[in-house]
Amino acid sequence: MTTITPPRPTTGPVSPTEKTISRAEAWRRRGPLLPALIFMIVITQVPFLFTLYYSTQSWNLVRPGSQEFNGLNNYVDVFRDEQFRTVAVNTVIMIVGTVLISVILGLLLALLLDRKFLGRGIVRTLLITPFLVTPVAAALVWKTSMFDPVFGIVNFVLSPFGAGQIDWVSRFPLAAVMVNLIWQWTPFMMLLILAGLQSMPRDILEAGRVDGASAVQLFREITLPHLRRFIELGAVLGAIYLVNTFDAVYMMTQGGPGVASSNLPFYIYQRAFLGFDIGQAAAMGVVTVIATIAISTLALRLIFTSFSGKEEAA
Repeated sequence: MTTITPPRPTTGPVSPTEKTISRAEAWRRRGPLLPALIFMIVITQVPFLFTLYYSTQSWNLVRPGSQEFNGLNNYVDVFRDEQFRTVAVNTVIMIVGTVLISVILGLLLALLLDRKFLGRGIVRTLLITPFLVTPVAAALVWKTSMFDPVFGIVNFVLSPFGAGQIDWVSRFPLAAVMVNLIWQWTPFMMLLILAGLQSMPRDILEAGRVDGASAVQLFREITLPHLRRFIELGAVLGAIYLVNTFDAVYMMTQGGPGVASSNLPFYIYQRAFLGFDIGQAAAMGVVTVIATIAISTLALRLIFTSFSGKEEAA
């Protein structure tokens, strides 16, 4: 009679040898990543620590020997600065407006490219091109070729409607910068949403058509819910990048007139390298970084929850 030996239980405390092996294996796998991690810490965290230190100093470069510790007074002055509040509002308007319009235009273009028609590959390539243009070059093109009051293409197209020689950059500086950013970011949103459209099962749409659903009902009940995660991801990534927008503002408007088109990065640059107020600029930078990290962390957590399918049914 054959005796069957029961298998050893897999549960129970892990022996010190197994724990040592697992830790050694973990460090062996992490080892190749350590140089990159150290490099990232050196170029990101060390400067941020210096920024924290400078934010507690009263230091203006045009006054030698003026550096002294002043605690949190710089942060108090930041929140009392009326121009800083105006610039913060400009930044929010720029980000929200650019992302919202880019998503809507990207959705419309993605729906167009999701259909088969002659020359679709050429059209798709042309629509992607703005995202590949250098931001500085794009800003110069819009300032000199599109919005020029005398030779600009925008005034030429609108001249039959009585537009005249309008100096768009001077009269509508914030809107002019936003148009440039929308032109650049719409292709990114289009590609992301188009990937979502092409990943959607076609049999669901066919079943809906068989049941008599109209095109609007199919889009509202099937397509849009499926694209929700892709739209949210594009909006979050676009917003994170647009917080750091500097080149478009610098090349097109220099933040003017006044601070009408200035955003937080450009205003901090002005305080540091034009006003030479290092302490105040450092405090503004710290406040901006903390606010950006808080909002981005919350948004990314919602996105990751959505992609993992853990969100509750509405």
